[in-house]
Amino acid sequence: MTFTPIRPKKISAQIAEQIRNSIMSGEFVPGDRLPPERELAEMFGVSRPSVREALNILGASGLVEALQGGGTTVLSLMEQGSGNALSDMIRIEQERALDVIEVRKCMESWTAYFAAQRALPEDLRRMEEIVDGMEQNLKTLQPSEDLDANFHIVIARATHNVVWLHLMQNIFDAMKEFQRGVWRAVYLTEDDQKQLFNHHRSVYLAIKNNDAEGARVLMLEHLGFAEERSNLYLKKIKEGL
Repeated sequence: MTFTPIRPKKISAQIAEQIRNSIMSGEFVPGDRLPPERELAEMFGVSRPSVREALNILGASGLVEALQGGGTTVLSLMEQGSGNALSDMIRIEQERALDVIEVRKCMESWTAYFAAQRALPEDLRRMEEIVDGMEQNLKTLQPSEDLDANFHIVIARATHNVVWLHLMQNIFDAMKEFQRGVWRAVYLTEDDQKQLFNHHRSVYLAIKNNDAEGARVLMLEHLGFAEERSNLYLKKIKEGL
């Protein structure tokens, strides 16, 4: 009988494993910055070189990326190399954004469904803060485009399925420029913004009340509205308005 000698894990490998688990659990989401090396060293009770080596391990596996000027950001599991091919495609052919919305209708109706079954109190608190922020913006007709995007990401996070979360983050990163154009060209009236607010509040309340099917249907209704308004935006572009 032959046994393999037991070798203790290097400190850097243990650090990398813990950070990887935090990313996979959704504690850190794509675009989040990890704490600075100094803080991580204090948290783990290790030296900064050990932390740096751990971050290099995670970087080599495509989970994080070192930023110019310092710092480390979490990458999407769906990213391939530098840049975002989906974003490039939408920029070149803006009509493809409608294809993305069609996919979102399939995906997000079910993220809302699962979020209604799995959301924790902190998930509901995040959603409530966003809805409250949208209500405040509505009073002064301030745009809520960032809050809108964050709301959908928080719902994906509330599924506690890291694949949903990373898929959604990747899609929203790709759609950011297009969505900004829609907000600035189409959602101009108080009625438009009030309707958007009511959609988000209704989805939030369904999730809060554990109404999974209701949340699914309401999200589908909301994205149908977004699809309609995106079509109007594309029509305005074609007409040079």
